[in-house]
Amino acid sequence: MSAVVLAAGLAVATSAPAQAAAGPDTAAQEAVGLDTAALEASLAGLPDAEASAALVQVRGSAGSWSGSAGRISVRSERPPAADSRFRIGSMTKVFTATVVLQLAAEGKLSLDGTVQQYVPGFLPASYAPITVRNLLTFTSGLNHVSVPHKTPAWFFEHRYDHWAPGSQIDLTQDLAFTPGEYQRYGNVDYIMAGLVVEKVTGHTWADEVNRRIIRPLHLTGTSTPGDDIRIPGPHAHGYEATADGWRDVTLANTTLQWSAASIISTAGDLDRLMVALFSGRLLPEPQLDEMFTVPAGITMFGTDTPAGYSAGLQRLELGGTVIWGKSGDRPGYNNGMGATRDLSRRIVYSVNTLKMGGDQPVRAQRIIMAALSSKNL
Repeated sequence: MSAVVLAAGLAVATSAPAQAAAGPDTAAQEAVGLDTAALEASLAGLPDAEASAALVQVRGSAGSWSGSAGRISVRSERPPAADSRFRIGSMTKVFTATVVLQLAAEGKLSLDGTVQQYVPGFLPASYAPITVRNLLTFTSGLNHVSVPHKTPAWFFEHRYDHWAPGSQIDLTQDLAFTPGEYQRYGNVDYIMAGLVVEKVTGHTWADEVNRRIIRPLHLTGTSTPGDDIRIPGPHAHGYEATADGWRDVTLANTTLQWSAASIISTAGDLDRLMVALFSGRLLPEPQLDEMFTVPAGITMFGTDTPAGYSAGLQRLELGGTVIWGKSGDRPGYNNGMGATRDLSRRIVYSVNTLKMGGDQPVRAQRIIMAALSSKNL
């Protein structure tokens, strides 16, 4: 699972000229607690067989560090710029959860209210009541339409397909489990949450995300692309390694992922989002607490593993330090963001993977451990 750290300090990293792909392009501020050598080493050797490029940003009370390495495309040996855009994948869920919790704070919906109440007639009559809180905590039992969207063959055939909101939900199956009985991570709960947002507000999910989060926080590198297949602004291309070389996967329609995993953003914007969110600027305390409360007494569906997701975030414990964050990936992009609860350390990263649909890249693991080593915390 790719988590990342985020923190409260407002130290600004100094800038340095970009270097070629032979070594990381870094900007560092010396501070006790930042293991800059480990962070630089975490980016060394790019491109390699696993990834074409990567960028990372660490912020917090101990100082700031940012770096990148690899190449932004097959036609350039420049590493990604600090403000590079990337497809954030499931980190989109943090935006959606925030909007839903804002609506709850405004009295426009109740977390204990049901999908059947807010989107009447959409779910089969045989379904048990599913609450909004079930959606946010991945405990609804809803099923996603089964498509192998992270396999190269399916992706290259369907990369430009349009999916209407709600068409991603498989309503031909019974619920996988009684709502609230288990936790099962996936996109379907947040697709349903997007439909709730639209019904409750009368506006599109994208309009609400832009009005409530992107514009107020001045997230100038963040967008909800809809059917736009491009990544606007500076960005590293995503590739899939094939027998014939690297095949570009940058252009794609992300309506399949919609309110669960479609947003494009930058490290700086995601850092700003997390600071605003964790510090209570976006949500009153009762609703913010939902983002730091993992459902108790249940396991992940089909396993003995305790539930680990709250409303929009995941709780991780690394070396005794609790991190709240979110990972996300799309073909060509594997990313993460996260923070200590007090915002004393935060990290945002993006790795341009060369194989879609796999486990968390070793490169991402190196970055996380470099940012969260005992020296760092």
